[in-house]
Amino acid sequence: MALINENYLKLQGSYLFAEIARRITRFKEDNPNADVIRLGIGDVTRPLPEAVIKGLHTAVDEMADVKTFRGYGPEQGYQFLIEKIIATDYQSLGVSLDVDELFVSDGSKSDVGNIQEIFGVNNRVAITDPVYPVYLDTNVMAGRTGELVNGKFAGVTYLTCNAENNFTPALPEEKVDIIYLCFPNNPTGTTLPKEELKKWVDYAKANGAIILYDAAYEAYIQEPGIPHSIYEIEGAKEVAIEFRTFSKNAGFTGTRCAFTVVPKTVLAATKDGGQYPLNKLWNRRQTTKFNGVPYIIQRGAEAVYTPEGQQQIKSLINYYMDNAKTIREGLKSIGLDVFGGVNAPYIWLKTPQGYDSWSFFDKLLNEANIVGTPGAGFGPAGEGYFRLTAFGSQESTQEAIERIKTKLSL
Repeated sequence: MALINENYLKLQGSYLFAEIARRITRFKEDNPNADVIRLGIGDVTRPLPEAVIKGLHTAVDEMADVKTFRGYGPEQGYQFLIEKIIATDYQSLGVSLDVDELFVSDGSKSDVGNIQEIFGVNNRVAITDPVYPVYLDTNVMAGRTGELVNGKFAGVTYLTCNAENNFTPALPEEKVDIIYLCFPNNPTGTTLPKEELKKWVDYAKANGAIILYDAAYEAYIQEPGIPHSIYEIEGAKEVAIEFRTFSKNAGFTGTRCAFTVVPKTVLAATKDGGQYPLNKLWNRRQTTKFNGVPYIIQRGAEAVYTPEGQQQIKSLINYYMDNAKTIREGLKSIGLDVFGGVNAPYIWLKTPQGYDSWSFFDKLLNEANIVGTPGAGFGPAGEGYFRLTAFGSQESTQEAIERIKTKLSL
């Protein structure tokens, strides 16, 4: 009989958002007439920008003509898109990249989950706590951790981020090899200034560690002085891999397009003491396991970088950030402790006294018919916190806050 990968058995019963979906389904069965407002999963709700739609239509027409039809494309992405990304997203920050250092993909979730494949299983992983579950779960699946004990996996370094330390992770006391950082942060909605991020780059350089930097929400940064890319930090191109996506800034959650930057100067060790560029390993992984993002989708992503596209995604971001302000100010007005929502589309709040994360989830759903995300689902340090997203419509967001003010018994 075939043997399973028993590392999967270490995982908790279900993926966080699958459990949320299960509870919503059960609630809807019991309350079929309830008007449920979903501010839980970070999925966008506004249509794709007009410039993107135009780019998609043009590409569809090309695929209908034998003269312009495209079959397999380059697994790394078409150069027309890569060049636009580098020129707009990086050169504007003073960061130079070669075209073969950027890889177009079908989503940052895929990339942050798959990137661990190019690292040995004996590396010690550090994650912020709370954390986006994919970082941790994929390392558990790979066998890079021990068993789950009291809510934490053995062999993992948890970097606590809470109100007491201003959601700023401290450098690990023990040596770690792989460090996951996400800023603006999901789930807390908080950011790190350059001086704090520089500490992590310096640590990685001093300890031979690699930083896996998820910048999925960088387009939502509103305040000056907050880094949009880790490569704004001196030395980061020697120790960091960066992930970005079109999902949240351009509404591509259902369209699927993202990219990962792997500088050729980022090296990791071999058992014999040598060093090997991770760029080559990631390229080998992608060309073996991935056939590339469809041409049509990449043309749609390219349209994001037209003048019209840039203006339209800015309007889209402003729409969601107006929602974030509505949620943030509404919750604060009833005395809740609220974080985030300034440079990110996530609002992180302390649950009211007497409620843990999941009991508050049930209370919010039953009393106000609103769905959020329990903080405990993001890790032990998320217990006692709760996440709401700004990705709903403005009408539903305003309705949600009104319900919380009038229907939620606190």
